[in-house]
Amino acid sequence: MEALGLNEIRERYLSFFESKGHLRLKSFSLVPHNDKSLLLINSGMAPMKSYFTGDEIPPRKRVTTCQKCIRTPDIDNVGKTARHGTFFEMMGNFSFGDYFKPEVIPWAWEFITKNLKIDPEKIYVTIYLDDEQAHDLWRSVGVKEDHIKRLGKEDNFWEHGTGPCGPCSEIFYDRGEKYGCGKPTCGPGCDCDRYVEFWNLVFTQFDRDENGDYQPLDHPNIDTGMGLERMATIMQGVDNIFEVDTIRHILDYICNLCGEHYGDDEQKDVSIRVITDHIRSVTFMIGDGIMPSNEGRGYVLRRILRRAARHGRLLGIDGAFLYDVAKEVIAVSGDAYPELREKQETIQKVIKIEEERFDATIDQGLNQLNAMMREMKEKDPDNHIFSGEEAFKLYDTFGFPFDLTKEIVEEQGYTIPKEEFDDAMNAQRERARTARAQNDTAVWADDPFNPLGPDAVDTFVGYQKLKSDAEIIGLIVNDELVQEAHQGDDVLVLLDQTPFYAQSGGQVGDTGRLESEDGSSLIEVNDCRYGSLKRHIHYGKVVEGDFHVGQTIYAHVDEMKRYATARNHTSTHMLQKALKMVLGDHVEQAGSFVSPTRLRFDFNHFQPMTAEEIKQVEEIVNQAILKAMPVETFETEIDKAKEMGAMALFGEKYGHIVRVVKVGDYSIELCGGTHLQNSAQAGMFKIISENGVAAGIRRIEATTGMNTYRWAEKVESVNAKASAMVKAAPDQLIDRIQEMEDQLKEKDREIASLKHQQADSEAGELLNKIQTIQGVKVLIAEVKAEDVNEMRDLSDMMKDRMESGIVVFGKADTDKANLIATATKDIVKKGFHAGQLIKQIAKTVGGGGGGRPDMAQAGGKKPAALDQALAQAENIIAEQLSE
Repeated sequence: MEALGLNEIRERYLSFFESKGHLRLKSFSLVPHNDKSLLLINSGMAPMKSYFTGDEIPPRKRVTTCQKCIRTPDIDNVGKTARHGTFFEMMGNFSFGDYFKPEVIPWAWEFITKNLKIDPEKIYVTIYLDDEQAHDLWRSVGVKEDHIKRLGKEDNFWEHGTGPCGPCSEIFYDRGEKYGCGKPTCGPGCDCDRYVEFWNLVFTQFDRDENGDYQPLDHPNIDTGMGLERMATIMQGVDNIFEVDTIRHILDYICNLCGEHYGDDEQKDVSIRVITDHIRSVTFMIGDGIMPSNEGRGYVLRRILRRAARHGRLLGIDGAFLYDVAKEVIAVSGDAYPELREKQETIQKVIKIEEERFDATIDQGLNQLNAMMREMKEKDPDNHIFSGEEAFKLYDTFGFPFDLTKEIVEEQGYTIPKEEFDDAMNAQRERARTARAQNDTAVWADDPFNPLGPDAVDTFVGYQKLKSDAEIIGLIVNDELVQEAHQGDDVLVLLDQTPFYAQSGGQVGDTGRLESEDGSSLIEVNDCRYGSLKRHIHYGKVVEGDFHVGQTIYAHVDEMKRYATARNHTSTHMLQKALKMVLGDHVEQAGSFVSPTRLRFDFNHFQPMTAEEIKQVEEIVNQAILKAMPVETFETEIDKAKEMGAMALFGEKYGHIVRVVKVGDYSIELCGGTHLQNSAQAGMFKIISENGVAAGIRRIEATTGMNTYRWAEKVESVNAKASAMVKAAPDQLIDRIQEMEDQLKEKDREIASLKHQQADSEAGELLNKIQTIQGVKVLIAEVKAEDVNEMRDLSDMMKDRMESGIVVFGKADTDKANLIATATKDIVKKGFHAGQLIKQIAKTVGGGGGGRPDMAQAGGKKPAALDQALAQAENIIAEQLSE
């Protein structure tokens, strides 16, 4: 057995299965494509689910991949053990109705024993209890009988609800007796470290129905998974994934940063392992376009990144550092995943920004925690339990880790009930699961026309024409397949061919109408969406007459809306190019929406665009429009399209043949949407707004064509009305507004001067009301200030004139009363507390309040009781000063 590096093992695996007729696909994005059941890709099979269900046609019946994956259920154990991690790579070979057990088992044995040269005596396999075919095949390739173990459904049968399922066979490596538990029953499947499972072969040969019955599949499938990091631990003879060559490289770099030696201090080793694992996840997630946020996969990214940053603090690393470590991840993984090198600048910038934000956030969290501690001590000095719910609020609001909160409060002699924190966390998770379940579909969900069979598919002719004849091949009313639909029915319609574009790629579905040949029957189509196998499902209502399956009809797309949508879609392409020209190549689409009325484009950028940048982008797009460049659409092989410089939406699943949209020599992208024939047809392009929608994500909304004309009309109307209101010509509006602003400022200065004179006069009168209590000058009075701010200013003025003393003011309005108390520092030292005074007298005016020893204020709903409250103040002050 050779001590192969991780990158070498990956290449050997993929090359081996290429030699067996498999198509090597690059890893799919970590962001699931058209799969709401997953937040992040967590297995090699997950991105190919639609191939197994038949919803999409695979590019070849034999495929091999090495898929990047993330799993976070055990995140709290990462670092504490050397076995857990959030990021891993899963190698796999897949058959979609092509080969089966007789091929895959011999191939697996060949790869293990011939290619990797692993000693056959070290290999053990498990099979499903009654899978005699797998047993006989393993025996035929040379596996000894005592190296085959039969296990039950819980261990060796793969299923996920209803749908495709089947037995599996797991392959184990025997590390030797020294890693074993010593029990007589020790063998594959034991919890000890002796037998390491490294490859799972899943034989998908049944279809489980809702009654729990298993029907044989006509074309069984193969789905295998080999953990790359785990295979590397075996090949390199190391005990855990953190010792594998590429991962150890990252770990050693972290040790150099913090000046620690791995293995000297277990507590510090935990932090080193956390950072090593988490920075891999963070780098790959951002590389796939995920940005830190407070929900969904963005929240997962933020949590992982902040956990790593916090462990950096525990190691004594000051300031941002993860962005620097990310370059080492890219160094060891960039050859296999070139998108990491392409996006290195973006990845490092996003990490650094998030680290700096966390530095500020964690300080806010510390301030909040300290405030909570002070309040607890004031309320109940004998209570030494810090609420787990409060700890969760710190975690949820500030990203403040529980163990850091626990450490700080324990230093103050407090404990935290961990179960309270866990209950709050579980409640939040349950809310999230419930919310996702409401929007979710089953893992193997069908579209409503699937019962018609795989031949019930349509042909899209909408690129060439907006009207066509068609035959109805399916109708659904009230969620049931029917033969007829009648006037008033809400209906789903499946045609044999259609010009209607189905919602996809950010573009809305077409609207229009379906008419009978004689024009007596009409369905108004309000949307068109994809079903399985790229079926175009028309959503509509029968407005007139009746329709039946097999009927020939005319399908008409709403021409005005289609062309308006095309203007916005082609302009979106021109916008993306302009953004790259103005802001830089890091700009990448993060989402889009294209409708007849507007376009919305989300993109990666780290700060708001300036007015000048927005102007530059608008000018570039409008210049491209005025050049009247031809818009070409054509199909070609994806590799050729990329050689031509075509931009692809990162994370999108593309086939071997792709559709290219080219706007002159200006822009070229992969796109399946509907477009103009010439850039000039877009009319005028106008950016309506630019704002942030998430950390590192900006959003532009814009209009084209007649929508821009209507926008200009609206702006012109507003300007005309504004000009009339200020009695100025439209071209003099700005000058007139500036003149009015100057006049207002002058009036404000005059008012301020008058108020100051009034305050001086009132202050002179108030000096006569000063009394002495316990040797301290005290001023208690009702004042005529306009608001609390004026009361505060007047109070400060009187306090300054008194030099030493206490000021208590009250103000009564029609429906409320206000109170304020202030004192100089020397009086506070004598025992006076403004907050306690205000708290007591505020009750008299029907309110509440409080504050610091030197300043406090309150409000109440009983202005008639103000005199009584001020009278009480005199006695309370005397009591405080006499203590």
